[in-house]
Amino acid sequence: MQDWKAHIDLEHPCWEGYRVYLNRLPADVFPGPAALDRLLLPGLKNAAGKPVRFRPAAELPGVAYEQHIHETGEVSTRENSWHDLFNALAWCRFPSLKSAMNAVHYQNLGAEKDGRRGGQRDALTLLDESGVVVTSPNEQLLKALYKRDWQAAFVDYRDAWAGSGVLVCGHAILEKFLQPYKSMTAHALCLHLPQPMCVSELDAALADALLEGTLLRTPKDLSPLPLMGIPGWWTGGVQDAGFYADKTVFRPPPD
Repeated sequence: MQDWKAHIDLEHPCWEGYRVYLNRLPADVFPGPAALDRLLLPGLKNAAGKPVRFRPAAELPGVAYEQHIHETGEVSTRENSWHDLFNALAWCRFPSLKSAMNAVHYQNLGAEKDGRRGGQRDALTLLDESGVVVTSPNEQLLKALYKRDWQAAFVDYRDAWAGSGVLVCGHAILEKFLQPYKSMTAHALCLHLPQPMCVSELDAALADALLEGTLLRTPKDLSPLPLMGIPGWWTGGVQDAGFYADKTVFRPPPD
């Protein structure tokens, strides 16, 4: 794929934290496992102590995805796949969290009932695919998000976003940003942080909490977040009163 980077609007805030990795990849060849391996934290191991590396999916036919990662450290990666590219970049940016999510998936592999994965694995999948982590010292902003009070979250507390963080960890969300649209909605893990943390510290803290069983027990621990309501994230026009009045995007909470 020639000049694959031309499909990515690197100026958009969603790519914060990923630009450093994308800039290290050549634009003339779509990155494969070997190129992606070079972006990983040196010496990275998963929760089972296996070195993490990306492996062509064609070489791993029929493997159980999460089980194989935990037992071997190999992350199956399809050729010319945007989805798997962004999954790899998430491993680069959130190595501890990704390892912890994989470990908890693995611990719960035998807990399925009636073919269902259970609430915790569902929650992990939502965060892994479509998740963002919202951190803020402003508790009122976070409460408004949880209550789906979009007027308060995006208008009344608009200034509070400047001191807050929005970290995209879901690789399917990153893929959607190749062709963004107004109603894009993520599953947000909202965290009150009185003092800011660097991403590596936050990554480690989230991983520890997940492995300790104090984080993300059910999908209800995640809140829907219309991403284009975040100040500066909608580039298709102004974020005025009419924009936020669109109830097809900024839906009221269920009764």
